[in-house]
Amino acid sequence: MRVLLRRAVFYLITAWAAISLNFLLPRIMPGSPADALIAKFHGKLSPDAIQALRVLFGQSDASLWQQYLDYWKNLFTGNFGTSYAYYPTPVSDVLASSIGWTLVLITVCTVLGFLIGTGLGMIVGWKRGSWLDGLIPFTTLLSSIPYFWFAICVVLIFSIVLHWFPLSGGYSVTETIGWNLGFIGSATYYAVLPALTIVVASIGGWLIGMRNMMVTTLSEDYVRLAEAKGLPKRRVMFSYAARNAILPSFSSFAMSLGFVVGGSIVTEVVFNYPGIGTVLFKAAQAQDYPLMQGIFLVITITVLVANLLADLMYVFLDPRTRES
Repeated sequence: MRVLLRRAVFYLITAWAAISLNFLLPRIMPGSPADALIAKFHGKLSPDAIQALRVLFGQSDASLWQQYLDYWKNLFTGNFGTSYAYYPTPVSDVLASSIGWTLVLITVCTVLGFLIGTGLGMIVGWKRGSWLDGLIPFTTLLSSIPYFWFAICVVLIFSIVLHWFPLSGGYSVTETIGWNLGFIGSATYYAVLPALTIVVASIGGWLIGMRNMMVTTLSEDYVRLAEAKGLPKRRVMFSYAARNAILPSFSSFAMSLGFVVGGSIVTEVVFNYPGIGTVLFKAAQAQDYPLMQGIFLVITITVLVANLLADLMYVFLDPRTRES
């Protein structure tokens, strides 16, 4: 219990530091959307018009400390400001309209990549030295290919040459967004290629990590003792070897789930998928600091919560941590 309390305090301090940094970065960066717009008029704007533009874009003349206090107050009230790129839409509305797309696509792809990669790694590690080891260089090669290049190749083959899947987008424009079979089927159809890109590119990392841990775990005394006692190979494989070998992969998986909210920016941009990654890309292009702050805040909180849950699950899965 004491260990969990220390972890909770650590994550609270980390959250405060990350949120404070999220507040400071846009304010120390040069330029702003208002300054860029003012510069286009080459000094033809009156002081009143310039001040009106700054107010329009939410730029305050208050002290940095007062802005910091207002920032925390707005966080607790859910007021992230107004988006510059999607003006006059509030940042919270922009996040709400895009986060669902990313959560569904990236979460499913992350889980599938983890299950397939660790499953294959467990089998390859158990049967080390066999022809299955040939999967390692192949999947590693796929994982080493840059996301954007692999995504472009997938679009070229399956959309342009074969015409099996749509070129870009998240759903057919003829469908109405809602919980109906037509929209769900269209969204699933449009998500196949982005999902394929993410899953295929992520399998190699999970496979080689799990395979190496399996090989290491199989040389432990408790695994050899289980084999010497004549226990079924399936039980030794799952209950003794895989259960302990998967612990490091599980921690990495929890961190991957934390970054789910951030999406796969490159993949979403290539496929013009309406998720958080595309929104973040557009926000960076437009210097939309409030929107970028909102996205980074959601990513930060999600990563910290995922890591905290991973620590809790690690204590449950590994009795040695409870004893220490």
